[in-house]
Amino acid sequence: MITLRRAAVVAAVLGGAIVAAGSAQAEPSVERGQYLVDGLAACGNCHTPRLPDQSFDTAKYLAGGFEFNELPAFQAFARNITPDVDTGIGSWTEQEIVDAIREGHTPEGETVGPPMPVGMYNLMSDDDAMSIALYLKSIPAVFNEVPEATYNIPKGEYGPAPGGPTPSPDDPVAYGGYLATVAHCFDCHTPRNEDGSPDFSRAGAGGFLMQALPNGEAVYSANITSDEATGVGGWSDEALARAIAGGVSSNGHILFPIMPAAFFDNATDEDIAAIIAWLRTVPAVSNDIEQVDWMAALGMPPMQNAPELP
Repeated sequence: MITLRRAAVVAAVLGGAIVAAGSAQAEPSVERGQYLVDGLAACGNCHTPRLPDQSFDTAKYLAGGFEFNELPAFQAFARNITPDVDTGIGSWTEQEIVDAIREGHTPEGETVGPPMPVGMYNLMSDDDAMSIALYLKSIPAVFNEVPEATYNIPKGEYGPAPGGPTPSPDDPVAYGGYLATVAHCFDCHTPRNEDGSPDFSRAGAGGFLMQALPNGEAVYSANITSDEATGVGGWSDEALARAIAGGVSSNGHILFPIMPAAFFDNATDEDIAAIIAWLRTVPAVSNDIEQVDWMAALGMPPMQNAPELP
């Protein structure tokens, strides 16, 4: 289960990439917040409900309700994070939003449970966290009552966020590691231990169950380590950029839409390049993940693969 140690473990796995030494504190802004929420933080990927074809219900953008059924461990529903006073976070201050994101506690005294990646967000910079809060307070309020979550496991505890400024883009590996933390890449792309906690000894090796399919098959997260045979070590920068921001694997396979490529596509080319620079440094772990035709399993038209890239 997630504990106070998780942020420290993540930092160690990232090789200290989240340390922002030498960076200047930026002024928080709504614009930066929108860039992160609609981009690499991909908040809408969980906090927006989906239609039967897995597309987003845009009328309820960020209004919550998306179900995470991982019973018997838990059944959770993404919170409404629009500024609706009755069903969202409209009564919260900006600092209370920051505390919920990075430290996992709400103004009502609740502990934020999984799958919210608080352990990753705990490492978010002060300026980026406040920028997200400013943006969330600025968007239209949407009334949407979300069911209560059920947890049969401890939710976990988090220490105070270390804070500090965002790392400088002048060091692309450190900056890319920080962006990958904001994008919580390891949260999905790391296999789990028997107790459900991430196995960070195999960070990035994939194999986390993302979606059980009606035909008995299942979608598992991909291996994004630098292993050349089973990971992305043999992929070109172009292929990696297409997967991250285009949702298409190097062999042309269309990635399952829980991969937030539609959000990552809003990131700048420079930020995507920094993430790729960091990915090259992720230690290789051999773990072969089978790709399945999830579109056919969901009764959608046959998958039309894109061209392969080296």
